[in-house]
Amino acid sequence: MDKVFIIAQMEQAHTDAVAAGIKLARLMDKHAEVFSYSYAYFSGAERYNPRLAGVAQKELMNQRQTQLQQELSSLGEDSIPLHMIWSKYLFEHACHHSMRHGFDLMVKAVHHADHYLPTDWQLIRHTKIPLLLLTDNPLHRGNCTLMAVDLGTHDPIKQQLNEVVIAHARELADATDTELHLAYVLRVPRILRDMDLLDTRTLVKQAYKEHQEEIERLNMPAEHVHIVAGEPELCLFDLACKLKCRYLVIGAKQRQGLLGRMIGNTAESVLGRMRSNVLVIPADDQLLAPLT
Repeated sequence: MDKVFIIAQMEQAHTDAVAAGIKLARLMDKHAEVFSYSYAYFSGAERYNPRLAGVAQKELMNQRQTQLQQELSSLGEDSIPLHMIWSKYLFEHACHHSMRHGFDLMVKAVHHADHYLPTDWQLIRHTKIPLLLLTDNPLHRGNCTLMAVDLGTHDPIKQQLNEVVIAHARELADATDTELHLAYVLRVPRILRDMDLLDTRTLVKQAYKEHQEEIERLNMPAEHVHIVAGEPELCLFDLACKLKCRYLVIGAKQRQGLLGRMIGNTAESVLGRMRSNVLVIPADDQLLAPLT
């Protein structure tokens, strides 16, 4: 363990995942390894001749390897292992290899500042280790790490996931020297708020009182604990913008198959809006088992 799986950024990416990932690995006292993924559809002679396709593939990978080795040299990190992978589906190799070989954090740059690509969503849905997605957006220039937890859950898996989220958020905040904040959203549908059927202020006050013991156990300043009422994706986005949150740490119960594709989950709704760097903690047995 104590290894960071860094996915080298695409050439057009606006965030340097290699430099940022190595820096974070050093701050967290972990060993970094860089993985570069390449794939191309060939046309012309290469498409029909396996030998020519093999030559073209090798040339593309050699060019990419030279670029990354130059970057590692400029960072003074020539000793960091660099792996060149030819794969059509990045997430399949990354998720399998990172779990099999004992990595405990995956780092990847988000290609577009305002939305995730399909590869990012595939990693979120299939990763078995914490996944840090890096972006370059003015909204995350603050000095805050915000962790989203569900204090009111009675689901044992979600309770365990809360503990794992808190542990990783503390580790990240300590390593990056950022203020740790906690967010708990009381889910209240908008239609009920608009019709004034619920007094959200009273609900929030009751929640603070009900979870006072848990909040005190976290030993956090009172002004760093935020309980709000509304829809999670909107409330967390508003809070992250208000705090200029640099990192958001959130747990995800990953749904697989057709059902998961159709209805998604709360974490994905939140991530669809978020512009901060995001650390996704999967509700995987490998992470939750030590807490049982």
